[in-house]
Amino acid sequence: MTPTMRLVIVVLSALLPLSLSHGRDPLSWLYGRQSQGYFASLQADIASGWCPDECDCPPAFPIAMYCDGRGLTAMPSIPSHIKYLYLQNNAITAVSDSALMNATNLVWLMMHHNQLTSEAIGKKAFLNLEQLERVYLQHNNLTSIPSNLPRSLRDLRLNHNKIEKVTPVDLEGMDNLTILYLHDNVVTDMSTSLKALTSLTMLDISSNHLTKVPESLPENLHQLYLEFNSIDSVPEGFLNRFRQLQYVRMSHNQIKDNGIPPNTFNVTGLVELDLSFNKLERIPLVSATLQHLYLQANQIKEFTLGSFCSAVDVTSFSKLLTLRLDGNEISRGDLPSESSQCLRMASTIEV
Repeated sequence: MTPTMRLVIVVLSALLPLSLSHGRDPLSWLYGRQSQGYFASLQADIASGWCPDECDCPPAFPIAMYCDGRGLTAMPSIPSHIKYLYLQNNAITAVSDSALMNATNLVWLMMHHNQLTSEAIGKKAFLNLEQLERVYLQHNNLTSIPSNLPRSLRDLRLNHNKIEKVTPVDLEGMDNLTILYLHDNVVTDMSTSLKALTSLTMLDISSNHLTKVPESLPENLHQLYLEFNSIDSVPEGFLNRFRQLQYVRMSHNQIKDNGIPPNTFNVTGLVELDLSFNKLERIPLVSATLQHLYLQANQIKEFTLGSFCSAVDVTSFSKLLTLRLDGNEISRGDLPSESSQCLRMASTIEV
């Protein structure tokens, strides 16, 4: 009898009296699919230690399968007990509808740095992966988000592909998703695709072809990265609806003064605001609680103290720690004498 089989027997023996005392099947907690055949197959997989020749399944971590960096061009067979599958850094070109059919226990699927195309991923490839939480598909050749991704996903990474459009259907029902990386694609339109992502806290859609801020951004965002697009304005009340947003990065866009409605960035809670490498001529009004402000490489011609402090006294001053104004049309001599009082907490001021 193998050590794994002994462990299973010991655990079941310990749980048997407790389960019987509740008048139910003592093994029901293990039946993922309410099927004795399913459990028997899963137990046999683990006990046998079966693993494809081209991969490694460490005995000390039998629920993980390492196939990364093996020069694979096709999907290997996957034992049903595997939860963590590492297929990155290969040359895999396709995921058929049946490729993951046996892998119903998957929690992590790592397929970044392959040669996947959208046309070569089956519409039902991910359909039965009801426990899947993390999918890495960055650095492939995808032109759209794969169909029928599980609603259980928490972390989805699709950056460095060729995705052109994101539709509401692509992300429908993903109310568990907290991290979404879509940067370094060619997205021009997101319509209202993000509306359903009620748990999303991290959204990176930088380095795309967006000309406006996406509509219906999730209210629980903590980090929003929009840099390296072609955005020239922000909506009225852009930041008012967010409850936890602390980091906003919009550098390397086309934003001008008339594209920023009054008080847009004068919101409490914001910790970092990056508007560098845009076309601003004035310093926008920001909250006194903001800690880091990046405005370098704009066309700012005047240092307006009122952008930071409505009044300056013992209790009223800016909490800024970092202020970058270098690469504009002002010099340190343009700073008014009162700036040392208003910005008394700043440890870095670059002009």
